[in-house]
Amino acid sequence: MIILALESSAKPASVAVFSDGILLGHYYQNSGLTHSRTLMAMAESLLNNLDISTSDVGMVAVASGPGSFTGVRIGVAAAKGLAWGSDIPICGVSTLEAMAYQTPDPGPGVLLCPVMDARRSQVYNALFDWREDGPVRLCDDRAISLDDLSSDLNKRGASCLLVGDGAVISSSYLSAAGIPCRIAPGLASFQTAYGVALAALNAKPIPATDLEPSYLRPSQAEREAASHSS
Repeated sequence: MIILALESSAKPASVAVFSDGILLGHYYQNSGLTHSRTLMAMAESLLNNLDISTSDVGMVAVASGPGSFTGVRIGVAAAKGLAWGSDIPICGVSTLEAMAYQTPDPGPGVLLCPVMDARRSQVYNALFDWREDGPVRLCDDRAISLDDLSSDLNKRGASCLLVGDGAVISSSYLSAAGIPCRIAPGLASFQTAYGVALAALNAKPIPATDLEPSYLRPSQAEREAASHSS
């Protein structure tokens, strides 16, 4: 089955085509251009260059959050448009879980720790252990302070491999707290559509109409509306 995967949950945008265990193509862009301008153009270009039509695609996969509210919304809308228009099953996967899937085995006793900058002194985070079949989730996706993340890792008594755009700030904080940690090298430390495709292999497709973004917390506009109404 051919999977078309989209990732736009943070500043970079990427598109991947994955088939029967093989990555056929992967476009990655970190230019800062808006995803509404780049994501669909990247998908169309990649499919054209691979000589694949949307009718050949068996599933559309997308990072459905957490992440940038705008980025996640654009990615989900693009995926739903592609899937709905061609009657293709769709699969939304956790951005954090997708990063865990694309990261190499960190070694014994080391947890995978995806972290995304959530601002307001928080990160989006989940923890995974690496087993023979890949990453195994240890906690739900969460918006958590670095202090609380440090406390959690300290209780688990494990070192961690940090992946994601919050890795640098998390590394500084955790290291100062005495928690052994390192940052995944190269592209493995960023969100990619390749990870989305890998995570989708273990997820259940749903109708395009059923897919919703997962933000974990209210947007700034929702928080301001709530404060004005109280």
